[in-house]
Amino acid sequence: MARVMVVGAGGVGNVVVHKCAAQQEFSEILLASRTLEKCRRIAERVQSPKVKVVSLDADYVNNTVEVLKEFRPDILINVALPYQDLALMDACLEVGVNYLDTANYEPPDEAKFEYSWQWKYHEPYKQAGITAILGCGFDPGVTGVFSAYALKHYFDEIHYLDIVDCNAGNHGQVFATNFNPEINIREITQNGRYYENGRWVEVPPLSIHRPIPYPEIGERESYLLYHEELESLVKHIPTLKRARFWMTFSQSYITHLQVLQNIGMTRIDPVDYEGFKVVPLKFLKSLLPDPSSLAQDYTGQTSIGCYIRGVKEGKERSYYVYNNCDHAQTYQEVGAQAIAYTTGVPAVIGALMVVNGFWKQPGVFNVEQCDPDPFMKLLGPLGLSWHEVIDGTSPFEKE
Repeated sequence: MARVMVVGAGGVGNVVVHKCAAQQEFSEILLASRTLEKCRRIAERVQSPKVKVVSLDADYVNNTVEVLKEFRPDILINVALPYQDLALMDACLEVGVNYLDTANYEPPDEAKFEYSWQWKYHEPYKQAGITAILGCGFDPGVTGVFSAYALKHYFDEIHYLDIVDCNAGNHGQVFATNFNPEINIREITQNGRYYENGRWVEVPPLSIHRPIPYPEIGERESYLLYHEELESLVKHIPTLKRARFWMTFSQSYITHLQVLQNIGMTRIDPVDYEGFKVVPLKFLKSLLPDPSSLAQDYTGQTSIGCYIRGVKEGKERSYYVYNNCDHAQTYQEVGAQAIAYTTGVPAVIGALMVVNGFWKQPGVFNVEQCDPDPFMKLLGPLGLSWHEVIDGTSPFEKE
């Protein structure tokens, strides 16, 4: 039996607490957030005696250290803002608690995310005898596990990887983001980047796009983005010749985003307004719908997967592995839309991997460095069924 502390009481935190409460391995769950009322609402929905709540400003290491020392969890699941990753890792290191997150660190004043800041914790965590698992949502997360599973079972070398992410759902809003608007918009408005032939290629935001078919959905226009798992995958799968990430957006979404950019509303630097310093993107976030509020009326599916090509015993082969998730079904189960569900469920599985010993090793690791088999074994039973197409056709095979 293990204690788990969950930091973050948004849509993903709601899923994590629901799923943790259903696992016999977790005897006590402490949900922490700056806004205590959000924690209480989630606890009321879960209705489990395992769940306790506490107010926590995770920006400050000492605050988290105090809570960790009192609760003594076996693992901390961080589903708060990525700005808080390093503070939470510092607190876990000080107290000796295992750590897991779903998104890599991003400095508040620069739209840039990379693993280098967190990889520096490898030796300190190793010396402390504790584990940190980075990027254990869906993408990043399951996409890395999918890649590791493919390499273990179907390839001697992986040469080409295309991660494809489609949200074909409809939430009925004119413009809204599916997770934290501030983080979402910062991610999309960055330059695109992909890895090819040993170097990174940078392109203007959303400048490369193409139709890609998705199971049970059909073709959707998909845009090349830079996504954090590319950085770790090209490091840990060194045979990769090219790695790219694609995501779907409607034309309406892109038009709204372009207008917001053109008028300066996506800026992350403070501007003077009537004597006050205001960050336009933070102000925009306050005007947009809370992503968790979209869940009730959301219809349609998400589809996220990996198209992989490489060689096995000298012969070329291809592999496609994916999950489709239904917004209405996830709302019925845990009161969340599918974007939050597909992020929260893998975080719980990752925590189970650590407390059950499958991924428990001293140091800091990305998911593709760990044994994919026990994780994949739990993915379906915990709500994310996966499907594979072996040596089928790929929309990328002629490139």
